[in-house]
Amino acid sequence: MTVVENKSRYSPDFDVEVRGDTITADRYISKEWMEKEKQNLWPKVWHLGGVVAELEEEGDFIRHNFGKESVIMVKQADGGIKAFYNTCPHRGNRLIVGESGSVPRITCGYHGWQFDTDGTLVSVQDPDDFAGGNPCGKTKLAELRCETWGPFVFWCMDDDVPPLAQWMAPLQERLANYGLDNWVRVLKLSCDAEFNWKIIRDNFNESYHLPTIHPELATFINDGLPTTLFEMYESGHNSMWMIGHQATTRVDYHSAEVPAPLDDIARAWGVDPADYNGHTGDIRAAIIKAKRELGPSRGYHMYANMTDQQLVDYFHCTLFPNLTLTMSPEQLQVLRTEPHPTDPEKCIFQHWCLYPPIEGQKELVGPIGTVPFKLDSVVRHSTYGDGVSLGFVADQDLSIGTTQQQGLNSRGFKGCLLPGQEKRIQRFHELLNDYVEGKPA
Repeated sequence: MTVVENKSRYSPDFDVEVRGDTITADRYISKEWMEKEKQNLWPKVWHLGGVVAELEEEGDFIRHNFGKESVIMVKQADGGIKAFYNTCPHRGNRLIVGESGSVPRITCGYHGWQFDTDGTLVSVQDPDDFAGGNPCGKTKLAELRCETWGPFVFWCMDDDVPPLAQWMAPLQERLANYGLDNWVRVLKLSCDAEFNWKIIRDNFNESYHLPTIHPELATFINDGLPTTLFEMYESGHNSMWMIGHQATTRVDYHSAEVPAPLDDIARAWGVDPADYNGHTGDIRAAIIKAKRELGPSRGYHMYANMTDQQLVDYFHCTLFPNLTLTMSPEQLQVLRTEPHPTDPEKCIFQHWCLYPPIEGQKELVGPIGTVPFKLDSVVRHSTYGDGVSLGFVADQDLSIGTTQQQGLNSRGFKGCLLPGQEKRIQRFHELLNDYVEGKPA
C-alpha cells in the first residue's frame, strides 16, 4: 500500500512513524482473522463497561456482553467495584441476564447457587453431596481487573496489560480540564449493523470524510485540512483537534455573512453575528470571550479550568482499538463498535452522550432532539436501517458501512491507498497486525 506523509499536519509533540503495511481485506471479512482478534487482541486491552452512576449501592450491577463473552461489574460493600465473568462455576450457566439492576446476591437461575457481591459462593443445594466437602466459602466467581476513570467503569481480561491510567496515556491528562467526573450519561443508543467493527474505527480515525458525509457541519466546524491538528501517541491512541465556532476554510464563508447555525450559537452567548459579516473567522474569539464572562453565571463552572481551545474546539480521541471519545465543552460523545459474536461482517455500534450537570437544567437538545436531562433518559437498541436514529451525525457515519463492507469483498480491492491525513488509519492497522500476530508494540 502507499501512504503519503505530510508531517506539517501532525503535532510535533505527538507523532509516530508508520511502516506502510498493506491494509488487507481479510481483516474485515475473514473468520480466521476474527478468531485471531478474539485470542490476541480483545484480552489485551481495557474495555469500557458502563458508567459509575449505575453502581450506587452494594449489589448494583452492570452486565456487558462482548462477543461471546459476558462480564458483570458489581458494587461492593466497601464502595469499590469488582468485575466477574458472567458464568456459574457449577455448569457454566450465565448468572445475570439483565443489563443492569441490583441484587442482594448473585443467583444462578439453573440450580440456585448463590454468591455474595464479592463473588464468594454462599449457598448451594445439597452442600454435603460434594466429594471435597461443602464448596461454600471456598468457590469464587472468576474475577477480572476493574478500574474507573472519570464517570466510567473499565474491565480487562489480562493481568499483564498496564493499569488503566498508563494504558490511556496521555488522554487522561489531556481530558482532565473538562471535569468529567460528574457528567451524566443522558443517551445510551446502540444498534446491530452489517459491517465489520473496524470500518467505523477507520472512519473515526480520519476527517477526510467530513465534507462529503457531514457537509452541514462545515458552517460551524472548520474541517479545513491545514487547520486540523492530528496527534498520535506512543500508547497507540490517536486524536485530532478541529476548530469549532468557525466555518470551514474549504469554502469562502469568511468574506460573507455568518452562516447558520453559527449565527445562532453566537446569539446564544450575546454576540451579534452581524458585527462579523465579512470576517466570520473572528467570531470564534468573540464567543470565547463571552463564554469566559457569562459561563459561570449560567452554571458552566467547568469553563474556569478549560483552555480557550477547549472552550470552543472539538477534541476527537480514538482509543485503540475500538473506543472514540468526541469532546466538546458541553458534551462528550462515546462511540464504539464491538464485534458480532460469530460473524466478522457484522458488529454492534454504540453511541452514548454525556453532559455536565447545570443548575436548573431540566432538558437539553442533543443528537436526537430535545430530551430530559437525567441518567439514561433515552436507552434503546435497534437495527441500523430500520429508521431509528442513532443521532444525526452517527446515522451519516453508519450510512457508508454496508456498502464499504460489500466493496471489501470484491476481487478488485487490493489494499487501501491513503493520503497523508489518514496516517492514523495506517497506524491503527499496523498495531492491529502486531496484536493479532501476538507481538503488541
